[in-house]
Amino acid sequence: MIEIENLVKNFGKTKALDGLSLKIEDNELYGFVGPNGAGKTTAMKIISGIIPADSGSVIISGADAGRESLRGRSNIGYVPDFFGVYDNLKVIEYIEFFASAYNMVGRDAERKCLKILDEFGFTDKLDFFVDDLSRGQKQKLCLARALIHDPKLLVLDEPTSGMDPKARIEIRNFLKRLNEQGKTIIISSHILHEISELVTGLAVIEGGKAVMSGSIEEIETKMHMENP
Repeated sequence: MIEIENLVKNFGKTKALDGLSLKIEDNELYGFVGPNGAGKTTAMKIISGIIPADSGSVIISGADAGRESLRGRSNIGYVPDFFGVYDNLKVIEYIEFFASAYNMVGRDAERKCLKILDEFGFTDKLDFFVDDLSRGQKQKLCLARALIHDPKLLVLDEPTSGMDPKARIEIRNFLKRLNEQGKTIIISSHILHEISELVTGLAVIEGGKAVMSGSIEEIETKMHMENP
């Protein structure tokens, strides 16, 4: 279980999170929905151990994420809302670089890299430079590298942004399979209908707080009651 308790985070005079509290069960495919600037990305970075909270806590399977060692954080795969700066690497070099960051080397690592690239449709693009990929392809490659170390928890910040409809469907189906295999997944979007058919639970985040949370049916009922 992931227990998020009263998270507060300020950037200067801007309050990104203002007492965010949530509980996410193991093996959930959980959605964060809210407008840009609502605090979704900040929450995901704190959950992933990338930045600290000013106050509050994130407890993942009984361990405080803010105090976890790097080894503990290796159980998390994170996909940011922007790709990064690896344009001078080839696709195969990119995935091998991240594999080596998790001490994966040799033939076993090579086989795993090729296997996951094949799953994402990169078999014929191994020698392409990352800079030559489309935005959607870069997002798929970023998701592939987040999975290279087989993490238990995936934290995905708008992973289908920039993808065409076909690619979005492929990623959604892939995430469903990962969830069925036992992975806990947190995914964000600023558009409810983009993830409503995918997630098992949902939090609507506004102003750094969870203003609604529950199943899709519960959220839709609450929204209908507030906006008849």
